[in-house]
Amino acid sequence: MRRPGWLLSLTQHGEKPPYLLKCRSSEGFIIGTVALAVFTDMFLYGVIVPVVPFALEERSHVEHDRVQYWVSVLVAVYGAALLVFSPICGWLADNSSSRRSPLLLGLLALLGATIMLNVGNQIGIWIVARILQGASAAVVWVVGLALLADTIPQEQLGQAMGYVSLGMSLGILIAPLLGGVVFEHGGYDAVFGMAYALVGVDIILRLLLVEKKVAARWDPSMAGQKAVENISPSTETSTNPESSASPIAPYTRRRDRLPPIFSLLCSRRLLAALFGSLIQAAILTSFDSVLTIHAAEVFNFRSTAAALLFLALVIPTFFAPLGGLLSDKYGGRYFAAGGFLLSCPPFICLRFIQENSVSDKVLLCALLALIGFFLSFTFPPFMAEISRVVEAKEKSIQANGRPGFGPGGAYAQAYALFNVAFAGGCMVGPLLAGFIVQERGWSTMTWVMGLLDGVTAIPSFLYLGGWVFGKP
Repeated sequence: MRRPGWLLSLTQHGEKPPYLLKCRSSEGFIIGTVALAVFTDMFLYGVIVPVVPFALEERSHVEHDRVQYWVSVLVAVYGAALLVFSPICGWLADNSSSRRSPLLLGLLALLGATIMLNVGNQIGIWIVARILQGASAAVVWVVGLALLADTIPQEQLGQAMGYVSLGMSLGILIAPLLGGVVFEHGGYDAVFGMAYALVGVDIILRLLLVEKKVAARWDPSMAGQKAVENISPSTETSTNPESSASPIAPYTRRRDRLPPIFSLLCSRRLLAALFGSLIQAAILTSFDSVLTIHAAEVFNFRSTAAALLFLALVIPTFFAPLGGLLSDKYGGRYFAAGGFLLSCPPFICLRFIQENSVSDKVLLCALLALIGFFLSFTFPPFMAEISRVVEAKEKSIQANGRPGFGPGGAYAQAYALFNVAFAGGCMVGPLLAGFIVQERGWSTMTWVMGLLDGVTAIPSFLYLGGWVFGKP
């Protein structure tokens, strides 16, 4: 009698499967773990946003007229570190056998950065801590998103990325809210008490996570469609309707002979997704360096009241998974372009927030909510598009008689490029917004950033999913 696959696998490996293996290697658990990892990273990035302006004066004795400068620098240093470390992490991840171990190493770096921010009271220490935070974020984003691309079928990837986008947006936007409230009522150390608790939960989940390719050692049925495709690319290519309809071309394009990361950069689809990711990150992080200070100047808000304003941006992020689901079904082109285009007018209208009145406070919250709602539909299509470009590129290379991107694939390197774009946004957004406010005022900043927001809709519409006027 033929033995079941799982029993045969156990016999071959001679060991019992880990406890709750199916649950720990399920798509839902992996999505949740990656989303929480992203949330943790962005939470620790943003929890000090409403705290830093006051801590710089009280703990580091920075002069008041230099606070805006150092706030912008500290926010931008994180983006710079993320930019530098992302390509390195991408190459290492695609050439390593595990996604789980790098995630744990990144978490240790994040813990070290948190301790330094907690005990440090000098600008130099804070800058080093932000560099460590950026390095940790590079690991989390590159390896975490590559793990999702390894695990989730392409037709469901947009919705999965929606949950990651939700984790990112919640981390960026709810962290300042909680940071401001806890700082005002509990003090500086209490803010980092939240951070340590969150890191502890994250450590537990990352230790529990089992990759599908690892789970397949005990139960081959857990490998999933993605794992089978990655193991046997030649079989997948031969059975694909598009590839079977076309003979193997005798000529290999020069771009297909380049290293994966440079080959991917030749794709206009990918460049459009990267540019959109850069601008979206710049728009969101621009609030980190200017909103708290503007609210303090106009409304006389302290950290708690200023932090509550970020709640208007948080709530609409719950629509991100819906945006991912719709983009999976109808294509991400229209949702990404529409999100940028529709968020342009409310951003420009922020210029009218100039008086300490109830109407201005209500208008500010309404405009922030509209911006958050429309932008929540932009990120999932970009992250799903990156994975689809990698898959399309690999099939194209294989159709020309070459082996593709190798056994490790190129998902991590593709998301390293995404990280570079996102880091560029994190670096440019706060600096641009902060320096415009300092030199030209709040009103000029709003129309500059709003116009940039609207212009980004053009490449998103033209290139996401392929050239809009080309063949489908």
